[in-house]
Amino acid sequence: MSDGNPQGDGNGQGGQWERDVLNRLAFASLNEQRRARRWGIFFKALILAYLIAVLYLLIPTDMDAPATGGPHTAVVDVPGVISADSRASADIVTRGVEAALEDPQTEGVILRINSPGGSPVQAGYLFDDIQRLRKEHEETPIHAVITDIGASGGYYVAAAAEKVYANRSSIVGSIGVTMSSFSPSSFGFDEVIERLGIERRLLTAGEHKDLLDPFQPLPEADAAHMQAVLDRMHQQFITAVKEGRGDRLKTGGETPLFSGLVWTGERGVELGLVDGLASPAEVAREEIGAETMVDFTPRERYLDRLMDRFGAALGRGIAQVLGPDTPVLR
Repeated sequence: MSDGNPQGDGNGQGGQWERDVLNRLAFASLNEQRRARRWGIFFKALILAYLIAVLYLLIPTDMDAPATGGPHTAVVDVPGVISADSRASADIVTRGVEAALEDPQTEGVILRINSPGGSPVQAGYLFDDIQRLRKEHEETPIHAVITDIGASGGYYVAAAAEKVYANRSSIVGSIGVTMSSFSPSSFGFDEVIERLGIERRLLTAGEHKDLLDPFQPLPEADAAHMQAVLDRMHQQFITAVKEGRGDRLKTGGETPLFSGLVWTGERGVELGLVDGLASPAEVAREEIGAETMVDFTPRERYLDRLMDRFGAALGRGIAQVLGPDTPVLR
């Protein structure tokens, strides 16, 4: 009887060994399947990315020439803040207007403006471009229609059009320049850091290179210099509005037309800032004579827009940290 125990123990050990081997083989097979699945997912993702890239390259980049089936009124939007990295940049809006004017079926162009203002440079570019295109295409009228707001830089652009229309409740005007914003250089922190015992360390080459440094007191000479810069830009704005609107402006009276005040569209008609009260559809139908409206606003591809916004946000952050405000028409 005693001889059977070692044999039984041997069989038990052999069975355990076999189970261990089987477990190891099972785990190895499972790991191999997982590895194969991961590689499969990787290659599928790679193929998908390749197909997306191919489609991205095949999609036409020129979105400026929509299909048209007859006489129409072209519409180009000027939306939001006017800046070099926004949809209301001079480059984008001008491309849309040029594409509209190149279409032989375009009877007239409407600049559909909904902007509180922005960069005086971009607004100036747009003013000059629209004036130039009006001279090159005298047979095709270019009108501006202000929807919710066409103030400051938004009105700067509108003034370049042949006629300006708005709703009775639209906000128009604000012919002025400001440098105030929520960037650090709009506030004075010099007393704060002194109370906190913080030492400002700034090295510059150039007597006024630290102009508008928020951590130092603002000298009267620097404030006077920047005020002169703003006054000059304000005068440029006024000159452009007078050039665009001509003798339609009611500059006589007691209303300070160029003081930066805003008015309703209804009051804007009385002041000569606006020619009439009408919607884009009404202008297309009654003024231009082509009721069908076709949108010629350039459309960016999504990935382009995403990358542009990332780059613009990064650039704005760096600019706010390293430099002073730039003037804005707002």
